[in-house]
Amino acid sequence: YVEIIIMTDRLRSLRALANQRWRISLWLTGAMMFVYFGFILLVAFNKELMGKTLIPGLSIGILLGALTIVTAWVLIYIYVRWTNDNYDNQLEDLRNRN
Repeated sequence: YVEIIIMTDRLRSLRALANQRWRISLWLTGAMMFVYFGFILLVAFNKELMGKTLIPGLSIGILLGALTIVTAWVLIYIYVRWTNDNYDNQLEDLRNRN
């Protein structure tokens, strides 16, 4: 009976951790989709804006394209940092529970 309670507690904690990982993943995925599809929609429907030159050789479209790529890197960094600082430690704690 004690093992079942411990296992249930461990399973509950594991499910909570998995749900937390899914929430983080979905938020970051949603943020990336918003940025990417926003960029694509601007390219498709507002060519005049995207073609405006900020300085010689740099248009708003080029700048926003580069920022889209940088945003992907930043969101990946946020996920990896969260995983290394939180998820991995909590998962290891669950594995080491007796």
